[in-house]
Amino acid sequence: MSRPRRRLASTCVGTVTAGLLATGAALAAPDENRTGDSGIAMGAYLDYGPNGVARIPYLSRWLGGREIRVGHTYLPGDQWAGIEGRVSFLEDWARWRLADDDRMFVLNVPMQERNEARVPDLQVAQLIRAGARGDHDEHFRRLAERLVSLGVPDTVIVLGWEMNGVTYTHRCRPDPANWKVYWRRVVDVMRAVPGQKFKFDFAPSRGTDAIGWTKCYPGDDHVDIIGMDSYDQAPGETFDEQISQPYGLQKHVDFARAHRKAISYPEWGLFRRGDNPEYVRRMLRWIEQHKPLYHTITDYCPHGVWQCKQNPESSKVFRDALTPEAPGPVVPTPVVPTPVVPVPTPVVPTPVVPTPVVPTPVVPTPQIPTPAVPTPQIPTPAVPTPQVPTPQVPTPAVPTPQVPTPQVPTPPVTEPTPEPSPVAPSPEVPTPVAPSPVAPSPEVPTPVGPTPAAPSPEVPKPSPAAPSPVAPAPVTPSPVVPNPEPTPAAPLPQPQQPPLNSRQWCVPLNFGEWLSKLVGKQSVCVTIDLGKDSGFWPF
Repeated sequence: MSRPRRRLASTCVGTVTAGLLATGAALAAPDENRTGDSGIAMGAYLDYGPNGVARIPYLSRWLGGREIRVGHTYLPGDQWAGIEGRVSFLEDWARWRLADDDRMFVLNVPMQERNEARVPDLQVAQLIRAGARGDHDEHFRRLAERLVSLGVPDTVIVLGWEMNGVTYTHRCRPDPANWKVYWRRVVDVMRAVPGQKFKFDFAPSRGTDAIGWTKCYPGDDHVDIIGMDSYDQAPGETFDEQISQPYGLQKHVDFARAHRKAISYPEWGLFRRGDNPEYVRRMLRWIEQHKPLYHTITDYCPHGVWQCKQNPESSKVFRDALTPEAPGPVVPTPVVPTPVVPVPTPVVPTPVVPTPVVPTPVVPTPQIPTPAVPTPQIPTPAVPTPQVPTPQVPTPAVPTPQVPTPQVPTPPVTEPTPEPSPVAPSPEVPTPVAPSPVAPSPEVPTPVGPTPAAPSPEVPKPSPAAPSPVAPAPVTPSPVVPNPEPTPAAPLPQPQQPPLNSRQWCVPLNFGEWLSKLVGKQSVCVTIDLGKDSGFWPF
């Protein structure tokens, strides 16, 4: 649309600078308790170069700390060098964009040099056909490489904006068919550059203007966003007329929805009707209702609201609408005591729900047989206690001579001698037995160890000295070497001893010293049945 603005003119720079100085005192500190916005990326065109970058934080403070997420500028279209991106201010915008991943960089790109030189339609048609043939491909390839090298490969490219008007050399009406071919060719060339992630925004001006903008649409494959530049000017006296007019705001929304594209408002603001707060209010409501990908107000006079002091009412509406609402003071809620009304609680018996008995499965325990370890049987030697019966010794009838009945001594019952311990015994040296006064012959010393003893009622045990019916003198072991034994005399006849464990008992007869020397030792033997069946046999 036609309007008196030259974005790169030096006079505009001076006006913007004066506006910034005039509004510096109005900067407000951001509210620390600001609330979040609706999520729509918002920005403003503040200047094409470094000044535009520097003013963004001031605009944010003026809006109470609202985040300015969109940085918007234009490439100069007077020469191909500018369209190729060979301008220093791109570096400033790239640094701003890279400082926060949530930011968006929007760049308007002309499609022809001498873009604002009022080139006639015939010559514009020739330029369009040259672009459709590929004569200008190299310029756009260099631009794409430049943006990728600066680290902004996701730049939103507003290519050939307001193509349905009469202002710019890249307008569509002189040759709509080839213009669409030319657009598609530029998009293909820039998308072919490695690393690019560009989004291409097709943005006509609102209304019919020189041609209905849908006739210039190049196709869904080469368009990512469908935008619209909309200022407060004819056609459309009121905002409602701007919505419903042919190719107006409603047509824009419907067309984008039909092609499943996001919408945008790269340029909007006041124009022709001066300070118009109602237009600003309605436009902001429209944006909130239709949720564009982004919107940027053109903020210099006569279009702006922050750097242009001639629109104070519109400025107030804009600021009030976009300043985040700070939470109000916390008012404590008065505590109103609730009266306690006793309510009888009915006693509801709890139904007894029988618990189902779930049988527990019996898991058989595996029987692991315990191996029987045989216990060695150590035989304990039975030491029998000998039962010494009192023998009934009949008095033998001796016809001649009259012999007095001998007194049979009851052999003493000795306690069983415990078995010797396994300690090796010291060898005992037998001591010669002194000769008895009755028998001149000394007894042969009894060796240490078990010796068959005279008949006795007790069972002999291995013992160092077994008792004899004739009790010899006790054998006393002596550590000294024994004396040589005397030569034994000729033995007298001895009574024959019965064998061990015999049932015959023999009692020696004492005839006196002088008779014993004549007849020798005699004994009377009596056989007594002490067999196993008699009940007296101890063995």
